[in-house]
Amino acid sequence: MTTFDQLNLVEPILKALQAEGYVKPTPIQEQAIPILLKGQDLLGCAQTGTGKTAAFAIPILQLLYQQSQKPEAGRRKIKALILTPTRELAIQIEESFASYGKFTNIRQTVIFGGVSQHSQVNRLQNGIDVLIATPGRLLDLMQQGYVHLQELQFFVLDEADRMLDMGFVNDVKKVIAKLPKKRHSLFFSATMPPVIQSLADSILHNPAKVEVTPVSSTADTIQQSLFYVSKGNKKKLLIHLIQTEKIKSVLVFTRTKHGADRVVKDLDKAGIRSAAIHGNKSQNARQNALSDFKTGKIKVLLATDIASRGIDIDELSHVINYELPNIPETYVHRIGRTGRAGFNGIAFSFCEEEEFGELKDIQKLIGKKIPVNDSHPFPLGASLTDNAPIQAKAKKQLPPHNRPPANKPVHKPKRHWRGRD
Repeated sequence: MTTFDQLNLVEPILKALQAEGYVKPTPIQEQAIPILLKGQDLLGCAQTGTGKTAAFAIPILQLLYQQSQKPEAGRRKIKALILTPTRELAIQIEESFASYGKFTNIRQTVIFGGVSQHSQVNRLQNGIDVLIATPGRLLDLMQQGYVHLQELQFFVLDEADRMLDMGFVNDVKKVIAKLPKKRHSLFFSATMPPVIQSLADSILHNPAKVEVTPVSSTADTIQQSLFYVSKGNKKKLLIHLIQTEKIKSVLVFTRTKHGADRVVKDLDKAGIRSAAIHGNKSQNARQNALSDFKTGKIKVLLATDIASRGIDIDELSHVINYELPNIPETYVHRIGRTGRAGFNGIAFSFCEEEEFGELKDIQKLIGKKIPVNDSHPFPLGASLTDNAPIQAKAKKQLPPHNRPPANKPVHKPKRHWRGRD
């Protein structure tokens, strides 16, 4: 079994990985990290959920750290650019760089559209080493003169096929035209249609190729259940399940750090001890929470997907998806925390009306419908039990207090945003 200790990583990065609980690299990490540390371009065919962020973040951080040991006058300049299609992915990548590089003194920031540019510009003007960006906001700030890429050494194009789907390919080409010709380039895409292969050929020079099949099936040792429930009743259902089910230990997933903290407060009011781990917590707080969870001092641990990657507990009895992930592979990884090492596990997933799209994507990926539990005290509708909810059905069957006012249109289920970022 290959470990991170065997990948010739520097001590500050190994220390950060150990603090996160990382021991064994995923297949793409094991293959890609040595290639990138040698300075070769890389073509990676891999989906989100295979561990590819660490596969490129770790070697970039290491190479930048080794350079930083040499004295350099003046303000920091952008040495690495990671271009990704959505703000959600951009935020996750920035959090990963912060986690893996916490002991390297490498600075990173993230920029994306849909919010004020003021704080983003301030961080850029203070000087950074690594920039994670979506195409629209990056081009905008480049045109305003806030982003300068003349000193760029590393360029990562992530989720290239999603860039195509979302209409960003022309923006990507405009960015590439502004980059130094001499650079280290990395290209990741889940699929390789001709237009994406042509784009890769224009970016990469004599690349190594790494191809990884994503996890797309759930273990038979995990008993899955789906609970249709309104957003407002999720905390009540969570408390009900913790109090009535035979739960020895449960890992509860939320999408955001704020959401994790909010659920901890809700459980505390109900007399249930819990703790949250996420990027806003200090390392000591995260380690203490994980230690208390492993030793049984608390039986409920709240986590975001980024923070949870280092959690490996063989006898974890339950996983609860308080909010469904917007990336279907993440569902497989989340519930895979239970049912390990020969033990059986139970995975509960809450689904509100706006998450029907995420549910459809998850069930398509795993190739089966998740059994519905409709006997709980907080059902979303009268009979959403055929596991194929649609908006018209939801509108007809929602109880009166959950129906929208008659003079307002019913909002469509929230799906992955496909506009300009």
